[in-house]
Amino acid sequence: MRDFSADHRWLSLNTATVRKQGDLVQIIEACARHGIRAIDPWRDQVAGVGLDRAVRAIGDAGLELSGYCRGGMFTSDAARRREVRDDNRRAIDEAKALGAPCVVLVVGGLPQFSRRGSTPSRDIGAARAQVEDAIAEMLAYAGEVGMPLAIEPLHPTYAADRACINTTRQALDICDRLDPGRTGLLGVALDVYHIWWDSEVLSQIARAGKDRLLAFHVCDWLVPTKDMLNDRGMMGDGVIDIRALRAAVEAQGFCGYSEIEIFSNAWWDQPIDDVLRTCIARHRTVV
Repeated sequence: MRDFSADHRWLSLNTATVRKQGDLVQIIEACARHGIRAIDPWRDQVAGVGLDRAVRAIGDAGLELSGYCRGGMFTSDAARRREVRDDNRRAIDEAKALGAPCVVLVVGGLPQFSRRGSTPSRDIGAARAQVEDAIAEMLAYAGEVGMPLAIEPLHPTYAADRACINTTRQALDICDRLDPGRTGLLGVALDVYHIWWDSEVLSQIARAGKDRLLAFHVCDWLVPTKDMLNDRGMMGDGVIDIRALRAAVEAQGFCGYSEIEIFSNAWWDQPIDDVLRTCIARHRTVV
């Protein structure tokens, strides 16, 4: 396993971690101040400053990307299927312009939550089938431009509203059905917050292998958790064995960034430089 104790070369900042402290350009400037070499920006943050300006700011700062958040939210009623397709194609085009290595997919839950105004449904099986069909369609377009797609399984807490793909096994089953030749265009983004509890996670990481492991995200699970969406912990403040999970992905040959993604009302209240200094320290000592 790589030694992160001496520097933070392999730290990437998911820009949601400091989304309340500034716009994307301000976040990029803060990363430059602290020697952070990679980010994973969110689409709404890119839209907030404009795609062209985002491309220039990333290039001027010499930053790499560890991913692009997010595509997906595939589930909808029939009236919104074209909207879903077109939105996800735009995500691919934006990722290509930004130089991202993959588009992270948060697949959506029941249609009324993924695409507002859709006809309500309680059929999670139908939602999962729709997700797979939509990824197949998106994969065809991604293949044309050479943009890998990374399915992110989310904790079952989010099954209804954010992601009905909840385990690494489920995500890899889709990968194997849609990309049996392992072309490198379809894989998974594994976030410790969502997978740490899963008794199969280590065997599924081994099943994934290097070619399916497209992104690795870190934070921590607090006890108690006060808000299931916006109370993630800084690494080391919770109960996740982060190093064991990093060891597992690196044993398969993963050698990319450990991307810090913390949705936290508490950390959003802190000055951006304090947050980044803490991220760097914890990356060296905990991740």
